[in-house]
Amino acid sequence: MCVATPPSCRWSTAGAPTRCARRAWHGHPAGRGEDGAVVRTGELLDVLLAGGRRADRLTHVRHLPAREGVPADWPTWADADLVAGYRALGVDRPWQHQADAAEAAWSGRHTVLSTSTGSGKSLAFWLPSLSAVRAHAAARTLDPGRIESVTRRGSVLYLCPTKALAADQRHALDRLLAASGTRDVRVSTCDGDSAQEERRWVQEHADVVLTNPDFLHFALLPQHRRWARLLGSLRYVVLDECHAFRGVFGAHVAAVLRRLRRVAGTYGADPVFLLASATTAEPAASAARLVGVRPEDVVAVSADASPAGRKTVALWQPAEVPAAEGPWSGLLPEDDPWALPLDGPPVDVDRHEARAAEVEPDGAAGEDAADAPGRAAPASQDPASREPAAPSTAAPDP
Repeated sequence: MCVATPPSCRWSTAGAPTRCARRAWHGHPAGRGEDGAVVRTGELLDVLLAGGRRADRLTHVRHLPAREGVPADWPTWADADLVAGYRALGVDRPWQHQADAAEAAWSGRHTVLSTSTGSGKSLAFWLPSLSAVRAHAAARTLDPGRIESVTRRGSVLYLCPTKALAADQRHALDRLLAASGTRDVRVSTCDGDSAQEERRWVQEHADVVLTNPDFLHFALLPQHRRWARLLGSLRYVVLDECHAFRGVFGAHVAAVLRRLRRVAGTYGADPVFLLASATTAEPAASAARLVGVRPEDVVAVSADASPAGRKTVALWQPAEVPAAEGPWSGLLPEDDPWALPLDGPPVDVDRHEARAAEVEPDGAAGEDAADAPGRAAPASQDPASREPAAPSTAAPDP
């Protein structure tokens, strides 16, 4: 269990509360009692230990000190309107890990950001991605009368393991673009539930596409000619919650990403991969295996610069209750009450019926047994005259 005693909200960016702190009790903020008074960690542990009567259940305690946030300046290349939008949402300055990851991504390095939950990883990959899209859009409109000034707009492909996460990121992007007043960035989600008309619009116009690896494998890459505009202008590929791509599923996703790089290369694109996870032990090695590059080609940012309150982590060993002495032991009978009594050994009914069907052809059951050669006549239906039938001695017809 984790008992946290930070302020009432955790701040992942300077001046912008993003989520409430972890709760120590159901229905009450961590570190506060029912009346709102601050409860110290020692008092919470004393309640858990029942004044020492349950001290043997506490096997280990670790106290994590509070951490102050380390802000940084906005990058000089960051789009001014996007910076204004972030500030309108309460983000005055980014944290140092956000600025470091964004700088690495802008310089063209594959980057993996592995910091704690709620540390603002989304800003680190959306700031360079959207800035690149807007820079390409501005370059297209510098001289619209000259044919040589026409270039492809930069595009971004966002991949996540679930549709819910993609919808949440879409909502956050809409808020950011609305706060910044930008109307030249076209964002859309596209997955298996998207209609053909929506997919056609995404293929022809979308700048930022939010989807999942399944759609990438089953729909986008097999029909890559229809997605030539997106693949040819691909600048960034974002993999959110990349720790979910592990095991057999992770191996399949890694193969799909390698195919994505190869297909995008045929259309003249060399995208930069940006990965984010809060639970990756070796971020650079994991990201390199997933993307298909060398670990030294991946920049790993794992130093969390966001503020965090003081926490106490306690390992709790529940009491062992013998089955014979448990409060529910008298309610469990020795035998299964739902078991059916068996007069003999169990019989495989399906196999038995299948064998009977092979021996007795269709329609034979309706024939008179006396007319069938080699069969004994059935006994009389009268119970008084029911006697065992003598075995047939007649030779079968040739």
